[in-house]
Amino acid sequence: MASAAINADSASTKAPNPTGLSERYALALFGIVDDLRQGEPGAADRIAKDLETLFALWRDDAGFRSFVADPRYDAAEQKRAAFAVLERAGIGTEVRNLLGVLIINRRLSKLPEVAASFGALLAARRGQQIAEVATAHPLSDTQRAQITARLTEAGYSGVQLRESVDATLLGGLVIRIGSRLYDNSLKSKLQRLQYAMKGAA
Repeated sequence: MASAAINADSASTKAPNPTGLSERYALALFGIVDDLRQGEPGAADRIAKDLETLFALWRDDAGFRSFVADPRYDAAEQKRAAFAVLERAGIGTEVRNLLGVLIINRRLSKLPEVAASFGALLAARRGQQIAEVATAHPLSDTQRAQITARLTEAGYSGVQLRESVDATLLGGLVIRIGSRLYDNSLKSKLQRLQYAMKGAA
């Protein structure tokens, strides 16, 4: 599966980049990491893990997501309730404060982009590259190793995978790394077949 996905025929430069707004939030959080680094060498890893936990909570808990986006509640109420949830999840002050700012500014929808921007900043500092891998089903350890090996062979070094599951892909996988998009999903193959059939009609 991995080897078939990474070839020149399936590459595109149309992958969306995080917006300037999300980058500003990510840079502000990164500035906090820099301030903490001297006294806490592991601050970057801790904050990155907290941000990943927050993103997973936002992504997977529809009730939490709808509550903090519900315009019937004022921002202070949403922030207070959300902080209680995050405290139970063990998320630290820095990421809780980030969520608070996103709620107050009605920018919670930007959370995935902020998380991606922060991850990209951290990876760049460490000389790593982030590959966003979307699959119809969760990856196995073997598949992860295959994807990383294929990306390394394709000239990408220090690759870190950021995984997501998208059942609409039906099968195969989509990989975004930098400005490149490798789409080997069954959904795209069926769409290409449909277009080819229409062209032949």
